[in-house]
Amino acid sequence: METISSIPKEEIPGLRFSLKEVLKTKEEIIRRKLDLERAMVLGNLEHIKTRIVFEAWEGLMAVETTVWATTDNYVNLKGGVCIPLRSICKVSF
Repeated sequence: METISSIPKEEIPGLRFSLKEVLKTKEEIIRRKLDLERAMVLGNLEHIKTRIVFEAWEGLMAVETTVWATTDNYVNLKGGVCIPLRSICKVSF
């Protein structure tokens, strides 16, 4: 199993992301979208941080932060940082 490196959200803009989808099934992709929408509500209403595990060229990374918005292609974090949805492996609260 690959090691997950914790990273501050401020370092995310310096990472490189693949154009490939990291999840294998449509069900996983739907679950990720629902989890990110829940994280957005929790972040905006309750200021609850979410742990997002994502894949970059530099390896598997995790960040704990507040989700401010989700779009069809990106999740927007506090501070204007974005992560492509296709790179997100797991969302936990």
